This record gives sequence, structure tokens and C-alpha cells, in this order.
Amino acid sequence: MKLLYVGDPMCSWCYGFGKEMTTLMAMHPGLELQIVVGGLRAGGTEVLDQAGKQFRLTHWARVEAASGLPFNREALMARENFVYDTEPVCRAVVAARRLAPQADLLAVFRALQHAFYVDGLDTTDGRVLSAVVAAQLDIDVETVLRTWQDGVTIAQASADFARARALGVRSFPALLLERDDGVVEISGGYAQAAQLDRQLRLASGT
Repeated sequence: MKLLYVGDPMCSWCYGFGKEMTTLMAMHPGLELQIVVGGLRAGGTEVLDQAGKQFRLTHWARVEAASGLPFNREALMARENFVYDTEPVCRAVVAARRLAPQADLLAVFRALQHAFYVDGLDTTDGRVLSAVVAAQLDIDVETVLRTWQDGVTIAQASADFARARALGVRSFPALLLERDDGVVEISGGYAQAAQLDRQLRLASGT
């Protein structure tokens, strides 16, 4: 059996969910985790205006209340001409997976979330993304950047988006358990680790 975590680093509920996933995996250290990037707004072209920023701040407040994780609101409000395209950051996760298949991809995923939500960095910028991934994997930035730009990585990110849809995931985060008899849902949305643990034990029969 293995867990499938379908999410997007620039999904605010996925940011809150990251802490719960880290706790859950500590409870089940022998269980394989596979991350599927969902492409929440992959290929988005609209510039984030004031209304869009306020809309996100409303969500951020709810996530902060539920998870206790911090948000850098000032960085979001100060950002100008920002296109909310989540394909680049999803592709950074795929690049990390290609470069270090045995690495803790959840840690990379969470580092990219921290870069956006706390550090206020531009997670649509390949060099910014590559620096975050490089620090997590202890690989030089140029190697990560070349992998991030590579056509294979672009194709694999797109394949992840398609897989998320094929799994029936329509909103993020989603946590699924792949068993011999198929895939079952553990959580279709944000949930705390204790609830995730209960659902996982029921689904896995442990």
C-alpha cells in the first residue's frame, strides 16, 4: 500500500495540510508516500488584482486559524503584476523528484510553500524555485534550473495534472490510499493528523 497526496504548493489549504502530513508520516514511517502535483491554476495568465488578493487573504485567514501556520500578507499585497500561475512551482516538485527520487519530497513541497506563504518569494520564477529545491536537496542551483527547464520535466508535470484528474480529484488537498483492490479516499480536503490517522487505519485495516 502507498499514500497518494494530490496537491499544489500554491494552494493555501495544501499549505496548512503540509504540517498535518508531516505528522501523519511520522506516525507511519514505513508507509510509502507519493506526491502528485495537481496544477491548481496551471497556465494561469490573469494578473492578480486587488480583488484577487483580498479573496486569497480571506482563505489565508481560515487556513491560519485551522492550522496555526503563518502567512506573509504584506508580501502578497505589495506584489504587483503577479500572474498566479501554479505550473512553475508544481514543475519544481517534479524536478526534485527527477533529481533525487529517494529524497523526502514532502519536505521539498513544504519548503516551496514556505517560500511563497512566509518568505513572500516569487514562486513563478524558475531561478527562485531552483534555489529552494537546491537547498533542500544539497544540489547546485544550475543543475536544478536545467532540470526544471527540461522538456521531460514539463511533460511529467503535465502528466501529474492528468493523473490527478484521472484519480477523480477535483479539489486540493486530497489524500488517497492505493491498495491491491484499488484506490480509496482518506481525506478530500484539509484535515488534522489525528483524523487522517483514524481514516488511514480504517482503510488499511491496521
